[in-house]
Amino acid sequence: MLTAKGLTYRFREGGADHELFAGLDLELAAGECVALLGASGSGKSTLLNLLGTIDSPQAGAIHIGGRDISRLVEPERTLFRRQHLGFVYQRFLLVPTLTVAENVRLPLDLLGVPGNDADARVAHWLDAVGLGSRGESFPDRLSGGEQQRVAIARALVHAPELVLADEPTGSLDAETGERVLDLLLARAREGGGALLLVTHSEAVAHRADRVLRLEGGRVTSL
Repeated sequence: MLTAKGLTYRFREGGADHELFAGLDLELAAGECVALLGASGSGKSTLLNLLGTIDSPQAGAIHIGGRDISRLVEPERTLFRRQHLGFVYQRFLLVPTLTVAENVRLPLDLLGVPGNDADARVAHWLDAVGLGSRGESFPDRLSGGEQQRVAIARALVHAPELVLADEPTGSLDAETGERVLDLLLARAREGGGALLLVTHSEAVAHRADRVLRLEGGRVTSL
């Protein structure tokens, strides 16, 4: 499902160049859930951005579903991201002027999914995350945990091949976190996709098929 080989990523800060990754390798199989651990500042979120075509490495290649996404240019990158990837951002990134239902529906609208089909998918996923009655609410009327669940529904509504989740249960209580994790795992294992989740929770990592650690610009197995 995903293969990253020899990724190098540098950024400039404070007048100096900083190398975050040098020859990083990573593989995910179809139907697999992989948990990624690492200290703050180790580059976990940056790695998700590279794999999700938001940023580009200076060297190396990324293949998703057999396609070399590191060779894509705009608008190909945006179209690939819309069709094949699902993101759960740590800061949610909900659109404040859209209702909960409209936020979840946004990926379907961008893909041109017909109205009745889109409505049914939105209703299904809002029910799945326990927010079936909050579709007409706006994000600022929700708690942080509720906003997190909206973000997860939005990431899954278009049945992506690869889900990249940055602390997906970080704002949730234990019971709701388990429920949401069940949804993410089921989507990967039953839908033939793959899930890469960044977490600091050992309980969450324990549910994954594999656990990796990002340290010193390299990914190692635990």
